[in-house]
Amino acid sequence: MSFPSLIALRILHYMPGPVGYSDRINHAFAFAAKHHDKQVRKGTALPYLTHPANVAIILSRYGCDEPTVLAGILHDVVEDSVRDGYTREDLQERIGSKFGGDVLETVLAITERKVDDDGVDLAWEERKDDYLERLGQASVSARWVCAADKIHNGSSILSDLKRTAFPEAVWGRFARGPEVTAAWYRRVFDRLREVGFDAPIMNELHDVVTALQQEALTAVAGARA
Repeated sequence: MSFPSLIALRILHYMPGPVGYSDRINHAFAFAAKHHDKQVRKGTALPYLTHPANVAIILSRYGCDEPTVLAGILHDVVEDSVRDGYTREDLQERIGSKFGGDVLETVLAITERKVDDDGVDLAWEERKDDYLERLGQASVSARWVCAADKIHNGSSILSDLKRTAFPEAVWGRFARGPEVTAAWYRRVFDRLREVGFDAPIMNELHDVVTALQQEALTAVAGARA
């Protein structure tokens, strides 16, 4: 059995809501596996597919509908998989034709853009500002995926920090260091709250963000000692 199929079967056990295992879920995992092939999680040897799989599990745990779960599985394809002859436009067309315009719209709403509408390259800070600004026009489904994405990424950092005697090695994965990294998660949480997203998942995101900022403060204090 293929790796994406194994993950798809695994996710079935975490789907207490209306969405269960389906051909579309399996297809989305296969599609994501193809385009994230050979990619790994930052600073680890974990296959990148473990991230969208966990995002899908989080969304399923909160009872999100199938299009939202599909978008969770596919949410990083356009952002991270412009390679091997595929352009951003190619990936958008493929997602839209295979999974529908609603799924594509959700994916694009939380895809970080590297250039603006005029084709001008965006600096790191500008990309983050653009992402937050677009959350104001994003659908509820896109905000769900955004929250689940940040929960898993933030929780992964926290788990790695707990498992290591060298926290600086974990924070060293992020070019801007612990303070700026943790502050970014807080900015996303604050922006979601600002645009009126008050779904139950926000409580979990709040806890992750708060813990991440505490760990960042500890790291900074340790570096200055």
